[in-house]
Amino acid sequence: MKKLLFIFLLPMVIPAFAQKWAKDFDFVDNPSNGLSLVKKDGKYGFVDLNGKIVVPIEFQEAVAYSEGFAPVRKGSLWGFYDSTGKVLVQPVYLDALCFHEGMAAVATNEGWGFINVKNDFSIKPQYEAAKGFHEGLAAVQNKKGLWGYIDKDAKQVIAFQYSYAENFENGEARVMKGDKVMNIGKDNIAKNN
Repeated sequence: MKKLLFIFLLPMVIPAFAQKWAKDFDFVDNPSNGLSLVKKDGKYGFVDLNGKIVVPIEFQEAVAYSEGFAPVRKGSLWGFYDSTGKVLVQPVYLDALCFHEGMAAVATNEGWGFINVKNDFSIKPQYEAAKGFHEGLAAVQNKKGLWGYIDKDAKQVIAFQYSYAENFENGEARVMKGDKVMNIGKDNIAKNN
């Protein structure tokens, strides 16, 4: 009977001890790539599943890992860390989004562009705003404030015509043209909503 009670209670006791370190932080996010985003005294960093600090808790802002890399902001500039705690890119960008499909949208004085995991520009900065790649396309905004979609070669696939555009998911993206909100396919044809 004691053995049965022990086996029954064990699953409830293990999580309590496994996350005991979580009390040391003001905020603990769910793990991504084996690391959890944490906040302590107004600063962000990352810890492993045992609560060991992997990325120093010294950033004003950070975003959870995606494809093995996390954007972090120190002062007013953004950089990236890899999931081993090594700096991929020192904070040099005005803004940065997560990696998706091997590229991350970053902002410079010239505009938004896309870097690869070697910190080389795959698509040079030229857009007013950008979102990450999803299903091979990224929503980008031109200097007139209109959104369209490009592929990974910076080829315009869907013309700049929307006042708002979201990422593609399951072959469709939500866009806004004038006051009309609709879903479009990659062929830029409106879908039944």
